[in-house]
Amino acid sequence: MSNEDTGDEAHLEAIDETTDRMARLVEDLLRVARQGNVVTDPEPTDIGDVVDTAWQSLSSEPGATLRYETVRPVSGDPDRLCELFENLFRNSVDHGGDDATVRIGPLDTGFFVEDDGPGIPGDHEGEVFDHGFTTSDDGHGYGLSVVRTIVNAHGWDIVATDAQAGGARFEVTGIDLFG
Repeated sequence: MSNEDTGDEAHLEAIDETTDRMARLVEDLLRVARQGNVVTDPEPTDIGDVVDTAWQSLSSEPGATLRYETVRPVSGDPDRLCELFENLFRNSVDHGGDDATVRIGPLDTGFFVEDDGPGIPGDHEGEVFDHGFTTSDDGHGYGLSVVRTIVNAHGWDIVATDAQAGGARFEVTGIDLFG
């Protein structure tokens, strides 16, 4: 007898969550495949607008908090940057819990995204962007790989390190900022 046959709500929720995760994974991979590895038509992009749009995708996480410190506009692909932030936000909530706090702020040649979650174990900081790498039992390991692909497609660099609050911090640099 299958889980669906039992009608057990917990099993049905688990199936729904897995299906949703798989759909996101397929969507991410298809988008990367369609868009290729180079941003060919960048445009002046307001990071604050992109962050707002990406944060709305987490509307199912009402306890999560966003703290945004103004980042100067960049020359980029707003849709792909939105996907970058969505993946970073989802990663923060998946690892830091529903009440995670995510901070975004400026760097001299870019920006950072950090959270107050458990952080990245020191021996994994170099691996987190690898295709299929995950420390989560129910993760697929492609979110941060997609982030790196988007960053590299813009000609930028990204590193993972520790946040001041003890969580994960991602620094995107090598950006020509406007203003």
